Amino acid sequence: MVKHSAALDSVFAALADPTRRRILQGLMGGHVQVGRLAQPFRISAPAISRHLRVLERAGLIHRTKRGRTHEIALSAEPLRRAGDWIGSYRKFWESSLDSLALFLESGAPSPVPKHPPKTKPRTTKRS
Repeated sequence: MVKHSAALDSVFAALADPTRRRILQGLMGGHVQVGRLAQPFRISAPAISRHLRVLERAGLIHRTKRGRTHEIALSAEPLRRAGDWIGSYRKFWESSLDSLALFLESGAPSPVPKHPPKTKPRTTKRS
């Protein structure tokens, strides 16, 4: 199982924002200049820069300077670690679902009553 760490926290925090996820999608084809990467977004250049800094601190991107041009590229390793962490829970759920399937196939009586007991409707006091 993958250990929980501050690096993993920063990856998930970076991925929590839809703009940052779209930025990462835009980098799947390789290096992209910052100006070109920012074109589809209806936010200011300083806002794009802030998103890029969050992604950079999380290790999800790296920046290369070529003269006055900045190129951004995806760094896949932190995504792999996040995927491994999520994958460890997939094993848990698959095991749980396998157990449920075995239980249902065994023909054991249902632990849930067929007809739930009737309850009285709740009344609310009016002021």
